[in-house]
Amino acid sequence: MYIYNVTANVQEEIHDKWVDWMKTEHIPDMLKTGKFIKALMTRVMVEEPMGGITYSVQYTAESRELLQKYYDENAEELRAKTRPFEGKFVAFRTELEVISEQ
Repeated sequence: MYIYNVTANVQEEIHDKWVDWMKTEHIPDMLKTGKFIKALMTRVMVEEPMGGITYSVQYTAESRELLQKYYDENAEELRAKTRPFEGKFVAFRTELEVISEQ
């Protein structure tokens, strides 16, 4: 299994709207691609020197091939939908391979 982790720091002025959008639109759209079996959204419990509020969203894919299909078929379109928040958040993405789950 693979986890596609997106960590985002969101400016407080758009925070509530962004969180609502993530929960009601973006995460459901990611799951509708059929590439991920579940998603977990968490708040990172750290005070950032740059301000804002930081979140981590972890999307679980059953294989590296499905994750690559997401990049090839869906990533560009879904990332474009963040435009209303452009300049008000920063994000970085990490791929994680699950070695053990207990």
